[in-house]
Amino acid sequence: MKDKNTQELDRLAAVEKAISQKYGKEAIQNPRSEWNEEKEKEYIEQMKNFYKAKSLKEKWEDKIDVNGVKATKKLLNRESLRTCLVCGNFPKKTMDDVCLLKFDCCNRCYIQYVEGREDRWKEGWRPSENK
Repeated sequence: MKDKNTQELDRLAAVEKAISQKYGKEAIQNPRSEWNEEKEKEYIEQMKNFYKAKSLKEKWEDKIDVNGVKATKKLLNRESLRTCLVCGNFPKKTMDDVCLLKFDCCNRCYIQYVEGREDRWKEGWRPSENK
């Protein structure tokens, strides 16, 4: 009777053979067999570029909670639009910046004219001059 180690090695060889038949010899070979110094340097350079780009992207995609609304740092770090196009007021709060960028009006005008009527606003409706 074969000992336990031999049985395990036979079973492993059978699994390896089945994988090789189904997926090809490349599926069972050691990845280091084709690796060399040139590939190592190329891989390290690719990883440096990848993580550099990833860190820059994450920096701008960090979410900040602004009065219960999640906004990206990129959105909040833009230079603020100078005045609300509806009422002419200067934006004072972060939510004003968010509304100005998305709806071209301050937060107060958003609540008064846009909230619940976004479709009409996007079609171009604006309040009349004599509010």
